Amino acid sequence: METESKTQENLEELISQRARKFLNYLNPSLPENMELEYEGFYRRGFFVTKKRYAVIENNKIIAKGLELVRRDWAPIAKNTQQAILMALLKNGDVDEAVKIIETTLKNIKTGKVDINNMIIHTQITKKLSEYKQIGPHIVAAEQLQKKGTEIRKGSIIRYIIVKGKGSISSRAVPIEEINGYTYDADYYIDNQLIPAVTRIMTSFGYTKESLTELSEKEKQTNLDAFF
Repeated sequence: METESKTQENLEELISQRARKFLNYLNPSLPENMELEYEGFYRRGFFVTKKRYAVIENNKIIAKGLELVRRDWAPIAKNTQQAILMALLKNGDVDEAVKIIETTLKNIKTGKVDINNMIIHTQITKKLSEYKQIGPHIVAAEQLQKKGTEIRKGSIIRYIIVKGKGSISSRAVPIEEINGYTYDADYYIDNQLIPAVTRIMTSFGYTKESLTELSEKEKQTNLDAFF
């Protein structure tokens, strides 16, 4: 096993050396102000587009353009996406990735997810009075403002979408005022988790519809347990 590992390391070093040598040969022929750089050697990678991808290096996921590196997605979506990427890129195990999704769906539906994993962060980019479209973060910001919190350009609003009637925006509650509320499981499944995992799993034969079916199955399981 040690010999095999050493052979792999030698192969990776050889590939890296040849890549750098090729760049040294190529760069002088490129147009002025253009230069290619060597970033690293990655055993596995996942590419949605050239600006949206994930690779693994030293058991760490390095991502660009995906939900797990964006602030405006709840931790439950980002952490699940990272977990399935680890299952796929480190272990090469699609079944493990699906199991992670199923477990997360169950935890969301049964209320087992900590409220802090449901917080959405959105930055205020102008005065509240200048917004024509009133999104969830604006509703939450206005609630904070009424309580005396100063809201200005650059402020980060942290909020939860809670159960209740009305539009999604009308059910946004700042985390500072969350006591007595319960997160809306269906919102987080349909608008956070499913979109985040679909972006990855479509490459492995899963569609948004088939992943949503996992959610529907979980809903039915919970109803059966209730009755």
